[in-house]
Amino acid sequence: MSQQPSAGASMINRAEPFVGVQRVLFLHAHPDDETIATGALIAALNDAGVEVFLLTATRGEQGEIVAGSLPPELTGAELSAARGAELAAALDALGGVQHAYLGEPPARAESAPPRQYADSGMEWMPNGLAGPGPDSGPDALTSAAEEEVLADLRAMIDFAQPDLIITYDEIGGYGHPDHVRLHTAGLRAGREAGVPVAEILDSSQVGEGTHWFELDGYRDVLVEALRCHRSQLSVVGDHIVHVGGQPDEIRTRIGLRRID
Repeated sequence: MSQQPSAGASMINRAEPFVGVQRVLFLHAHPDDETIATGALIAALNDAGVEVFLLTATRGEQGEIVAGSLPPELTGAELSAARGAELAAALDALGGVQHAYLGEPPARAESAPPRQYADSGMEWMPNGLAGPGPDSGPDALTSAAEEEVLADLRAMIDFAQPDLIITYDEIGGYGHPDHVRLHTAGLRAGREAGVPVAEILDSSQVGEGTHWFELDGYRDVLVEALRCHRSQLSVVGDHIVHVGGQPDEIRTRIGLRRID
């Protein structure tokens, strides 16, 4: 039977999959994913005294930019720095998170030199999901050797010692190749480490093993964090508008399902 939605932080430690959980590790692909998909949950866990860690795989270099939000003709390094600053501000708004980038300590295998995993890019497919983009390079997350990604994830798990890992479902939410890669690698790394993994659900997924959390009390905090990602989205009323013009709800209702 599916669990009834939680009322928020006051009950979150008594609701599956968080019973007995003291440390949570979120795996996200690009700056802004953490806030759009799970920002209200991060804020609620912080309020409940749960230690929250976030691993971001890339700097989101392939993302389009909201017109006028950043200076024109930024270099790749400058864009990465700008998106990193947006991410840091958003995490502060959500209550503070221990954050790392995949490929850099503590999310880098011991003795391996630091590296940056690049955004793999995407393009929309006829089925309405995202697919591989034409500009994915050799440094992209999806071009990296599976064992290298796994070794870096293991390093982060060893550092954070999480009781639960949260990441995307098997289609990456909407199909982005980097999201799918993190699902696959995160699930394997979690199983090898003996750490349970929960996937983020969309609003249509209900049934056995699903757990929904009603977190509208964190809407104002979430909106503040979303506005930090000004190069990627705009907040318009009760929605966000992505850089490509696509509207999306502000997600204060968040569903999870543990993957066995």
